[in-house]
Amino acid sequence: MLGKAVMAVMMAGGLLLASAKGEEKAMTVAVKRVTPVLFVERVEPCLAFWERLGFQRAMEVPDGGTLAFAAVQKDGVEIMYQTMASAMKDPSASAAAKQRMDAHAFLYVEVSDLDAVLSGLKGMSLEVEKHTTFYGATEIVVRDPGGHFITFAEFRKQ
Repeated sequence: MLGKAVMAVMMAGGLLLASAKGEEKAMTVAVKRVTPVLFVERVEPCLAFWERLGFQRAMEVPDGGTLAFAAVQKDGVEIMYQTMASAMKDPSASAAAKQRMDAHAFLYVEVSDLDAVLSGLKGMSLEVEKHTTFYGATEIVVRDPGGHFITFAEFRKQ
């Protein structure tokens, strides 16, 4: 039960606030982007994973001889990685967040050509082989070097 809690729902590029009482109030702010930040032991192997699929490094934050944080981008999509060690030093991270930084994320990535993705991932182990779902997607599942599950999906052309 939500009680008096307020929940935010993305609606057509903006936010719609709905209270438990059913009241709605449109916000005037547009959502420009949602970018995952995935916590890992080492950033570099994760960047190499995405570079195999045509992503480019957009930002890097060094920490000695390694990277503490980095982002990759392609076609308006951005994914960020941060080492758990650097995140633990971050004063903006709450104690509760620090306890859960070792949790793995699940990304669902819709692509226009799944066979091209498979070609880019050649030689990597698939967690779930290529299959077609009841909702019309052809999918594969892999793990990035940080242990995060990534589903790549192509929907049938209609």
